[in-house]
Parts: sequence; structure tokens; C-alpha cells
Amino acid sequence: QVQLVESGGGLVQAGGSLRLSCGASGRTFSAYAMGWFRQAPGNEREFVAAITATGHLTYYSDPVKGRFTVSRDNAKNTVYLQMNSLQPEATAVYYCAASQIGGARVPVAYAYWGQGTQVTVAS
Repeated sequence: QVQLVESGGGLVQAGGSLRLSCGASGRTFSAYAMGWFRQAPGNEREFVAAITATGHLTYYSDPVKGRFTVSRDNAKNTVYLQMNSLQPEATAVYYCAASQIGGARVPVAYAYWGQGTQVTVAS
């Protein structure tokens, strides 16, 4: 089992930035690829970014490429999502998740999920 807890969400003005964190406990964090997803009301959960277990490779959805950065610190059992130039369409609950598949972009590939953190971008 891997337990994941997200933090860092909140309310931000359009054009602002937020940094989400996801702390992990349980089995060896460094053995898992990590992903970030988001879900807005009425929408399906969508892929945002992913990072391999070593942190050497990262993947992004087209809407966030160039503005969001995923990183991890395996010594701290934490993965981060730096979000810059936020726009109202980024408003959603953001989830981190753990997978044994590096670079996976679909929720079904992830075995463990956090409870989510709300991000609201005001126009």
C-alpha cells in the first residue's frame, strides 16, 4: 500500500502560481512513477503530468505544457506540481497518484490515489 496526501491547493488570481505537493508513505516511494490528474465538476478525470520513478523523464498534457512542472524528491517521499500562469479553466480538484508504469496518462494505470486538493483560479 502507498498512502498519498496532497496539499498546496487554494484560491489564486488568473496569471498566478501555485505549488502542489504530494507526500507518500507506505511502500517504497522511489519504486513508483507518479502522476497528477485533475477533475472539474461534470468532467472526467484528466491527465495533467507524470514523472518516472527516477525523475529522469516527465510528461505533460498539451494544455499545461510549458506552464506546469512536475518534480519529485525521493529522499522526502514527495512529488510536486508547480503551476504557473494559471487560468480559470485550471479550476479543479487535483489528485496525485502512483503507478508502476512510467509515463502513464490514463487513471486506470494508477493503483494508488490521494484524496485531492482544490485549486480555484479566479478571473
